[in-house]
Amino acid sequence: MRTVSTNQAPAAIGPYSQGIVVNNLFYSSGQIPLTPEGMMVEGDVQAQTHQVFRNLQAVLKEAGASLDSVVKATVFIKNMDDFGAINEVYGEYFSSHKPARSCVEVAKLPKDALVEIEVIALVK
Repeated sequence: MRTVSTNQAPAAIGPYSQGIVVNNLFYSSGQIPLTPEGMMVEGDVQAQTHQVFRNLQAVLKEAGASLDSVVKATVFIKNMDDFGAINEVYGEYFSSHKPARSCVEVAKLPKDALVEIEVIALVK
């Protein structure tokens, strides 16, 4: 196992890592819309989703993977009514490559985020 850590994404806010590589698979921790400096992105759910993807891209890069090698994404949202807005942004990042995905509404996310996404990706 190899721990993944980059200062291009927010540091873990608990006893966990940004991600782990096992053999040729990368497992990310859930990314919320914090900047690399640890500040919550202001704005609507779309602005927050863009920041989540910037964070995912940073940890994927550090792991030796990319959005193009994601095999599974799990999306946690605070309000299912935001699904369409989140899906619109999600489609900007996964336009031609479409990994498997689950999406669930949750009662609350860390730091009162509106969205959190975790991924599993192939490390090339």
